[in-house]
Amino acid sequence: MFKPRRLPTLSTLRPPPPGATTSTARRTVTNLHNHHQHQHLNKPTSPSTPPCSHHRTLNMSSSDVTKYLKQSHDRVFENNKKWATEQAAKDPQFFEKLSSGQSPDYLWIGCSDSRIPAEQITGLEPGEAFIHRNIANLVCNTDLNVMSVVNYAVRHLQVKHIIVCGHYGCGGVKAAMTPADLGLLNPWLRNIRDVYRLHEAELDAVEESKRYDRLVELNVIEQCRNIIKTAAVQQSYSNNQFPIVHGWVFNFKDGLLTDLKIDFEGMLASIQKIYNLTDGK
Repeated sequence: MFKPRRLPTLSTLRPPPPGATTSTARRTVTNLHNHHQHQHLNKPTSPSTPPCSHHRTLNMSSSDVTKYLKQSHDRVFENNKKWATEQAAKDPQFFEKLSSGQSPDYLWIGCSDSRIPAEQITGLEPGEAFIHRNIANLVCNTDLNVMSVVNYAVRHLQVKHIIVCGHYGCGGVKAAMTPADLGLLNPWLRNIRDVYRLHEAELDAVEESKRYDRLVELNVIEQCRNIIKTAAVQQSYSNNQFPIVHGWVFNFKDGLLTDLKIDFEGMLASIQKIYNLTDGK
């Protein structure tokens, strides 16, 4: 989703000249999309992995596109029937247990990127993880969606671990560091630009080839910090000694997760100098 270029520092992020905003944003989004397609086309595929739909339909006739849309829709239901049959064969009580309720140990806050299915890369089963995903795995205090997820997971499901999982090569992080007006994306990506601002000296000192990766890691760490600022997490930890907040990063190159090993208790103590929401406990 990104055409390789020199990463600008915050001091070089300048608004486009008048009249160029729309075209610049369009070119930026197109470059980000093309970079993703380039990565997709150059990665190995298996018989069960269909080619990128954009390139598959690019030169199709109208009737072929209609046929493809129906096939790609029906394939999901075929897979679903196969999965349900296999689950019932392995465990006849599987769906009875699944319908009885959920008590997951994990809250997973990850990126919306389609290549990172949380349960599959962690080996977790249905009911073991409460999942929330958005562009660049952000935790913003003004986002009622993610705040509701955190509150429900902590206060009602009583999860034991909260994981913020980013990934190297994140298109959202790269888009945030592109000096262009991206329209509706601006307020969302500003949160990542703020992470760069907070860590500008460190990032500017990192060699260019590693700067994006480090920004991905720092973004995960800052989102962990935002979770720890919430009343739900602080009060639950004070009363129950859980949940613990973790920061992880997924690598497409080897399929492995890296634990950033954040100091949860140290971060909590530092945050509570200003953001203490435990009613003075």
